Amino acid sequence: MTTIRQRRVGKGTEAAEDQPSEETNVKPDGKIPPDPPGGKLWNILSITVGGIVAISLGLLTSVYVATLHENDLWFSNIKEVEREISFRTECGLYYSYYKQMIQAASIQQGLHGLVYDNKTESVRTINILERMNVYQEVFLSILYRILPIQQYLEPVYFYIYTLFGLQAVYVIALYVTSWLLSGTWLSGLLAACWYITNRVDTTRVEFTIPLRENWALPFFAVQIAAITYLLRTHLQPAQERLTLMAVFIATFLFSLTWQFNQFMMLIQALALFILDCLDMLPTAKVTWLYIIQISGLLLVCVLQFFNSMILGSLLISFNVSVLIARTIQKILNLESDEHIFKFLKAKFGFGATRDFDANLYLCEEAFGLLPLNTFSRLSSTLLFYVYGFVLFLLTVAAVIVAFRNLSGSNQAQLKEKMEEYTVTLKPDAAYSLVHTVLFGCLALSTMRMKYLWTSHMCVFASFGLCSAEVWKLLLKCLHLYTSQRTRVIKYSIPIITLLYISFKFWPGIMDELSELREFYDPDTVELMNWIKSNTPSTAVFAGSMQLLAGVKLCTGRTLTNHPHYEDKSLRERTKQIYQIYAKRSPGEVHGILRSFGTDYVILEDSICYERRHSRGCRLRDLLDVANGHIMDGLGENEPDLKPSVYPRFCEEIKKNLPSYTVHFTRVFQNKTFHVYKLAKHK
Repeated sequence: MTTIRQRRVGKGTEAAEDQPSEETNVKPDGKIPPDPPGGKLWNILSITVGGIVAISLGLLTSVYVATLHENDLWFSNIKEVEREISFRTECGLYYSYYKQMIQAASIQQGLHGLVYDNKTESVRTINILERMNVYQEVFLSILYRILPIQQYLEPVYFYIYTLFGLQAVYVIALYVTSWLLSGTWLSGLLAACWYITNRVDTTRVEFTIPLRENWALPFFAVQIAAITYLLRTHLQPAQERLTLMAVFIATFLFSLTWQFNQFMMLIQALALFILDCLDMLPTAKVTWLYIIQISGLLLVCVLQFFNSMILGSLLISFNVSVLIARTIQKILNLESDEHIFKFLKAKFGFGATRDFDANLYLCEEAFGLLPLNTFSRLSSTLLFYVYGFVLFLLTVAAVIVAFRNLSGSNQAQLKEKMEEYTVTLKPDAAYSLVHTVLFGCLALSTMRMKYLWTSHMCVFASFGLCSAEVWKLLLKCLHLYTSQRTRVIKYSIPIITLLYISFKFWPGIMDELSELREFYDPDTVELMNWIKSNTPSTAVFAGSMQLLAGVKLCTGRTLTNHPHYEDKSLRERTKQIYQIYAKRSPGEVHGILRSFGTDYVILEDSICYERRHSRGCRLRDLLDVANGHIMDGLGENEPDLKPSVYPRFCEEIKKNLPSYTVHFTRVFQNKTFHVYKLAKHK
């Protein structure tokens, strides 16, 4: 057991006369007059200062998370095997391909080993580049090999520093998005500060470094920043083309680095569709965004050897349908992601399920509802309070604007009303509103997806607090509006908020940075060292998905199963391997394991005697129900479940009974793990 010990032209949303200068000072011929010399100089100075602040905050965030990682594990001082063990579950699996590419005799040989991989899944040859999103590991390993840095920087540090460096890109993108929405870089500063002080709920990069979301979310943030700029009015054609290119590049990189990209972009496409239907976004720009999403995903599909999960994605069918008719949505039933739909069906109460894969997700805390204590943490920095305030005001504005657009009011009458009382919503703000609502719903339903919401929450709240439009709307409702009062409020309140955050959280951050801990997992280290020293390099290991990812990374041995779960045959294989924790006969278990070429099986007491989950969610309970057996312990069972005629395999094998020893010989044991060698019966 691991422990840490001390040491987008708008249809109906054009801005009114008193909107910011980018949308107001327009001549009758549509041209924007040049700024006066003093104003231009001030703009240049403001952009320069704002840019420096953005870059500085980004770099500071990178150093901050890197320091936390070092202080938490004493990464620089622990052994290589301990460093690798610290990359838990699928993190270790992904990092193993980077290590494999680094250790290959040549780049060509390394690529060949990934395209024709026979060590990740025993008795099968699979294409890792088709199955998994590991092009980032391939690119990084090639970069490491060709750059003259080998003698100065270890491969593992080149890898983790790249991920920590992407956090700088992430924070800068959030900063720029908020700046674009509000018109002041003070908003970006506030967004970045909120991101940092709410780190527990905005990122987990410091302890799950190779996770796909840590690669993808910075590019997603860049894409949102580019879309925010694209949705501004009065862009020059050259500016629009460059922005579209930026959106495409960011979309492509986001799609390339995360297998769940299609589901995130489907939500984004739905946001665009809703706003287009409500006449709140320019149709031409929305169409381009649909095309970019499709083309980016199809390019990734080609790079992933025409991955069926991408070809059958709802995003492609939705976008194509919208582009053709806007009323058709195709639903493709493919096996690669069917477990996700089974999980969603069960999660939202559309019938109980005994499906092992769906229940495996349902019982994991990361796929449960967002815990209520998340809101108390977000409230302690004032983020959630400000977010709720801005969300309410902009939702009211959006409803008014949408109703006005859909009512087909006479434009002359509309102009009179607008002069009397203006309620507008710029396209970029409208997109940001729907984006945060949809991703908020996703986060509330699935805790693991909260990082997509909380980071944008920082942007949305800071934009609202620094936005003249938001304060003007509120002050007009209270009959207190003057332009001077609006200007004072939009600067003073954010500054007061920044001061509050600084005084309250700076001491805590300093204490956190000074707290020294150490990685400590002697049992796993002992296991990995034993495997490397006492088993053939061609040996095949069976066990839990999480542990086997570490076995591959640390020892290079062949696996029967692994944590990358987006493949139907692998899911079925994993269910079969997990019979080692079910009530099955030793002969049945031996036959199952040998059918996958298993030489050694690793049993974990933490799974066999699991107490982390309640009854019904323990792995052994899921297996019992899937096998039609009643569960252990006190509690109800479904009436059609029957007692098993066999005891639980993982418990009984430790008794060394003849019926077990004829098939299995224990070759390693410590407080956590038991390794058995399988007899090779003819």
